[in-house]
Amino acid sequence: MAKDKSPDDPPRGYTTEDVAATPAPLPKRNRHWKLKGIGTVLVLLPLAVIALWTWITISYTYSAGERVGYVQKFSKKGWLCHTWEGELPMVIPNQAQVVPEVFKFTVRSDSIARAIQAAEGRRVSLGYKQHRGIPFTCFGETQYFVDGVRVVGTQ
Repeated sequence: MAKDKSPDDPPRGYTTEDVAATPAPLPKRNRHWKLKGIGTVLVLLPLAVIALWTWITISYTYSAGERVGYVQKFSKKGWLCHTWEGELPMVIPNQAQVVPEVFKFTVRSDSIARAIQAAEGRRVSLGYKQHRGIPFTCFGETQYFVDGVRVVGTQ
């Protein structure tokens, strides 16, 4: 049973002109923008501080010098970041009963690692730089980074 239309009833349905004439809905206001901004800062600020600290500790040399001895252990280590790690016992000449002090070092350059491997069994002098406070072992397990090697003597 259809209801009879009266002339006073408005027309039903929309036309193209009606859709174009309707105002666009207002965008929803993001009420939590401050919380999102604070959350972003709380995540990015510590990452930036850690990155800055890492860069400073790697760039700044605390001390530099040379150590002389025989390389007793030298191997490439690491899960993700591979570095060469080694030990150099420093023997005092003419004192056989003294326990040698072991100098643990890190090599990040493959060319220096090859030079150390070529000098195995001979007395070497390792030039190093000490970087204190490096936050991750990815850069090396020790704070002593070897940057030069030379063979000492003919033994």
